[in-house]
Amino acid sequence: MNRLLLSASLFLIFQSLAFAQIDKNATKETKALYKNLGMLAQDHILFGHQHATEYGHGWVGDEERSDVKSVTGSHPAVIGVDFMGLSGRPEAEIVRTAEALRKNILDTYTRGGITTVAWHFANPASGGGFYWKDSVSVAAMALIKPGGSHHEAYKKTLKTIGNLANSVKAKDGTLAPMIFRPFHEFDGDWFWWGKGHTSREDFIAVWQFTVSYLRDSVNIHNFIYAFSPDNKFNSEPEFLERYPGDEWVDMVGMDNYGDFGRDGKYNLEAGLKKLKIVSAYAKKAGKLAAFTETGLESIPNPTWWTETLLKTLTAEKLNLSYVLVWRNDTKSPTHYYAPFPEQVSAPDFVKFYNDPYTLFEKDLKDIYK
Repeated sequence: MNRLLLSASLFLIFQSLAFAQIDKNATKETKALYKNLGMLAQDHILFGHQHATEYGHGWVGDEERSDVKSVTGSHPAVIGVDFMGLSGRPEAEIVRTAEALRKNILDTYTRGGITTVAWHFANPASGGGFYWKDSVSVAAMALIKPGGSHHEAYKKTLKTIGNLANSVKAKDGTLAPMIFRPFHEFDGDWFWWGKGHTSREDFIAVWQFTVSYLRDSVNIHNFIYAFSPDNKFNSEPEFLERYPGDEWVDMVGMDNYGDFGRDGKYNLEAGLKKLKIVSAYAKKAGKLAAFTETGLESIPNPTWWTETLLKTLTAEKLNLSYVLVWRNDTKSPTHYYAPFPEQVSAPDFVKFYNDPYTLFEKDLKDIYK
């Protein structure tokens, strides 16, 4: 029996929920994805992996390959890409990066999968890359907001993103939708847009301008906008401390490695509490919710997938659209977050894959209709 059979009653239940996208002119396919993600979250969660089809443990650029597919026979349902290379580099390199991104996004869309976009945005006003580096980095959020010294340069970067977003056209002429997740983990200090380097007011001003400019000036109508702090909150007010407002966000999420085994430390009760805060706010505000990043580097725990991740996700009703684990580095012997054949957690990952609660790319049917 197909794991994705959706009953008419489930559709009616979803229709009664007050989900509304912030882009009233979103493409038909983007609206369909938004609604279907909300509907599927009633009984399932989609599995995602960052850079899954671009490279993996010991390989790069192989057609139709992913480490997840090598273990389960299916790509992840959600595949993460990054807009990191669309600014702060020579123009020719930006063009090459955009072309590679375009192919990856279109390939995923054509197969029926979903793309989510992270943005490790290099500091536009100083060196230091996307990380904050003392004595090198400058507090640039105040500089790229409207009226700031680097605002025009920021608009140029957004136009580059817009050009890519408006170029991911399938053979039938439709644009591939994307979940766009800018300025993530903003409650930490490791990125230059982090809490210690910008005021609440400047963060919100940049967020609102970013959405408005992409949607209303550059005419991007295939984005679902996701808001995702790290795990430094313990209450709804803390979670929403830098929230730009319901009219500026489509999806709320959380990145959380710390409660799920990083450095050998597990606090699954705290992790579940935070996921409940995210899910409850999404339901109240008519938003989608997701576990936007997690994972255990090197996955030394052979039952992490079922006994840590799945057990937490199913402990209570959460209504999360997807869970994404981080990337598998092509060269590092230890920097990977999804299993590959012969990795110690691979058998448990197959159990995770076979659980009716989890959905992978092969399970998705007409997600854009």
